[in-house]
Amino acid sequence: MATKIFINLPVKDLNRSISFFTELGFSFNPQFTNNKGTCLIIGENINAMLLVEEFYATFTNKEICNAETTSEVLIAYLLKLVKK
Repeated sequence: MATKIFINLPVKDLNRSISFFTELGFSFNPQFTNNKGTCLIIGENINAMLLVEEFYATFTNKEICNAETTSEVLIAYLLKLVKK
């Protein structure tokens, strides 16, 4: 059985986030993309849900941290670069 991992992250500006990750070469799953969030494809079984803060807040009673003054999460992802 394949396991899928979805990391949920709040974002202030969804369009700016999409542009940023697109510039880095990532793509998105349009099936899970609307004006409230998008599904960033990281790997075959790893995705990040970038959710606008208002929508993200519906999943928790806790305050969303201010990323400019606090650290919420650290994620490391190793990419294997292949020379052509």
